[in-house]
Amino acid sequence: MNPITLFIVVALLAAGGLVGRENPLLIAPFVVAAAIVAVSLKMANTWQKFVILRAGKLHGVKGPGLFVILPVVDSVVAVIDERIQTTAFNAEQALTRDTVPVNVDAIIFWHVHDAQKAALEITDYRMAIDRVAQTSLREMIGSSMLSALLSDRRTADEKLRVEIAAKTVLWGVTVTSVEIRDVAIPVALQDAMSRQAQAEREKEARVILGSAEAEVAAKFVEAARIYGDHPAALQLRAMNIIYETTKERGTTILIPTSMVDSMNPSSAFAIALAGRAAPAADQG
Repeated sequence: MNPITLFIVVALLAAGGLVGRENPLLIAPFVVAAAIVAVSLKMANTWQKFVILRAGKLHGVKGPGLFVILPVVDSVVAVIDERIQTTAFNAEQALTRDTVPVNVDAIIFWHVHDAQKAALEITDYRMAIDRVAQTSLREMIGSSMLSALLSDRRTADEKLRVEIAAKTVLWGVTVTSVEIRDVAIPVALQDAMSRQAQAEREKEARVILGSAEAEVAAKFVEAARIYGDHPAALQLRAMNIIYETTKERGTTILIPTSMVDSMNPSSAFAIALAGRAAPAADQG
């Protein structure tokens, strides 16, 4: 009984009690009136709809607010909550398309958009939503590869939502969204997938290292060709290497006398001039 109806009933009974002090026979009308108000005056909240049958036939859907029904003739067969509801469901040991057993947990968000259908088209729409969600989840798992199920959950969520919504719309229920919360796979398969991922990363690392070695080798070949065509460049490079090595204090390098003579700055300069003069002579 809603607060307004309760207040009116109490007020009628209190008035009957006051009147009955002088004449007890006057109490009966107040009691009858209170009983009629108690069974006929209803109130629906903003989110509620009352489905009313009159003599077994649909009379209408009432709410929100106050409304009156006829005692005995009318009956409230369902009070429908139109707010968004959530239902958790799962599928255990369901096989994917590539025959991998998985345990999937999901949650569905839904609301009733047609109270009349939800009350009259199906016995228990809440239980039906749970059963349909579980069945659709197993069907979706069976048609999906494990890799797609793990990597692209948004697509799986949308596919599942469409499948469930197509079945529940006939009951006046709208599915807002479906979210897969967890996909659990066997421990042995987790280890195998981990080893596979590690092997793939090692393979990529070796390919990258091989590509780098090939590029370095190509640069060395090009440098060797340049140094072969220009001996002075090789000597200057050797001198630069020695300089870079001896920049730090306390470093001592033993170099053969022949190598020192070959890297004499005057000799290197003469070789460089000779290298420049040679092309000029060829052009002349």
